[in-house]
Amino acid sequence: RACNPPVGNLATGRTPVTSTTCGQNSTELYCFYPDQNLLHHVSPSCGQPRCTKCNANQPDNSHLPADMTDDFFANPVSWWQSAQGVHREEIRLDFETEFYLTHVIAVFRSPRPAAMVLERSQDHGQTWRPYKYFSANCTATFGLQDDLVEEGSMCTSRYSDAVPCTRGEVIYRALSPANKIEDPYSPEAQDLLKLTNLRLLLLKRQECPCHGSELVEKPQRFAHYAIYDLIIRGSCFCNGHAEECELANRTGIKENMVHGKCVCRHNTAGDHCEKCAPLYNDQPWKPGDGKTGAPNECRKCRCHNHAESCHFDLSVWLASGKRSGGVCDSCQHNTEGHRCQRCKPGFYRDRGKPMSSPEVCKPCACQPVGSANATFSSSWRCHPRTGFCYCKPGVAGPNCDRCLVGYWGFGENGCRPCDCAGDCDQHTGTCFNGEPFFNIPMGGRIPDLIQTPTNDSEEEWKWNDHEQGFSALRHPEKCVCKEKVLGSVSDFCQMKYAYVIKARILSAHDKGTHAEVIVKVKKVLKSGKVKIARSNRSIYPESWTNRGCTCPILNPGTDYLIAGQEDSRTGKLLVNMNSLVKPWKAYLGKQVSDILRTGCK
Repeated sequence: RACNPPVGNLATGRTPVTSTTCGQNSTELYCFYPDQNLLHHVSPSCGQPRCTKCNANQPDNSHLPADMTDDFFANPVSWWQSAQGVHREEIRLDFETEFYLTHVIAVFRSPRPAAMVLERSQDHGQTWRPYKYFSANCTATFGLQDDLVEEGSMCTSRYSDAVPCTRGEVIYRALSPANKIEDPYSPEAQDLLKLTNLRLLLLKRQECPCHGSELVEKPQRFAHYAIYDLIIRGSCFCNGHAEECELANRTGIKENMVHGKCVCRHNTAGDHCEKCAPLYNDQPWKPGDGKTGAPNECRKCRCHNHAESCHFDLSVWLASGKRSGGVCDSCQHNTEGHRCQRCKPGFYRDRGKPMSSPEVCKPCACQPVGSANATFSSSWRCHPRTGFCYCKPGVAGPNCDRCLVGYWGFGENGCRPCDCAGDCDQHTGTCFNGEPFFNIPMGGRIPDLIQTPTNDSEEEWKWNDHEQGFSALRHPEKCVCKEKVLGSVSDFCQMKYAYVIKARILSAHDKGTHAEVIVKVKKVLKSGKVKIARSNRSIYPESWTNRGCTCPILNPGTDYLIAGQEDSRTGKLLVNMNSLVKPWKAYLGKQVSDILRTGCK
């Protein structure tokens, strides 16, 4: 719920500043009529005056500004008094921070002023605005209508009568029937109630009516302002997010003092709970709703325990449909992203750990010589989700640390093909004579090898009925792969391919039981039940020939047209002997697009 700090006397523990004080420079003699004569109106006259001295430097004879704001129960007859003869006097109370005002009560010892103004500042005294004008004649003094005549007027004559001549009150209520506010934290309420300074301008003195007949002393000795008590009721300003406050800067500690620093709740922060706490900026800050009681709590950003703060970003908020606008700051543990949700370049996610783990991102372990720099993102040394490295041509292994079978000369440019029908020494390139050769391209797996005579006929190289390879370019000096050609429109349509894509080969990996090829999908010409986005994904060769060959050799960095089947149950894109795999050509792409658009019905 929305919270409200308790209301107290803001003047307690704070000393007003006045233009003058009696006896500031030397001892002054002043006169007054005893309270009991003025209060009880025993006779039309004021009785005998009493005269005494005032000296600001003598404790027993001083009447200082602090006497207005002391405890009026403990010190009921202490008061502040101005110098003699002044007409214009200023009483100002400066607060160390922003507060909310409810009402002001001033109890005068002298007759109340014939004219005065109550003002407030919201910018520590830079500018001032009036709360209320007080005058016995509003129209003549300020050119304003009296609120006794016109309700809601800025001026009133209610508190400007000279009688009673002592202990007369001046009262101002910030929330009156004329100032109806439903939500105390709305901008309109803040404009009215919030203040950093309060001042009373006493503009015109007046004498007690009974003085006229018995002036036995000099008139100027009665010419002063004097105030018993100045009570300023209000609370600390917390935007509906706190119900207690603590000591703010530069203030002393006094019993019953209203402090100005809010003890914030609802995941808010700041002296006035005017902002969200560092890690709680997923939606815009709002004040509590004083009308409905809604707390309008700040919401925590989703940083997966990898950031200590976040900030609100309006563009992110709008892009999410006003659901989430938090952007995490300074992601730790080698993470990055708006929510620290991915690993930084050079690191990959450990799938065995939760995303919130400090060890979720592990450094890539790529062999620097065998790794390709010119990947789709030059700063990524390995795939951020799998940790597999991007290898140079002819290089194999998850870390790109060895040559493929049938390649040699591991170095800065990758590995070169052996210049022989069989395998060769990986360091020298010397051919191994008499040994059968098995080309295991990127992503391939070596099954149990079967010794076969060297004079195989073409018939023996055919696919077995129960086996499936995947079609490819022909490499006659290595394995013999069936090459699927783009035949007639009807032939293509009869294959009923589930997907047709243009993709760049990024890397391929021997998974032991199967091969997995990482591709970047650049164009989707057709898709089936498995959704395909223009992003990185895996495709899966289904099998290999009985000679240990996998086809095709999908070279990293090359774009291919790939048409194949899918496994909708597992969400995998498959490549088998009936798939169409061709190096991408623009005319080929257009030809297949035309077939898909018009030919297959």
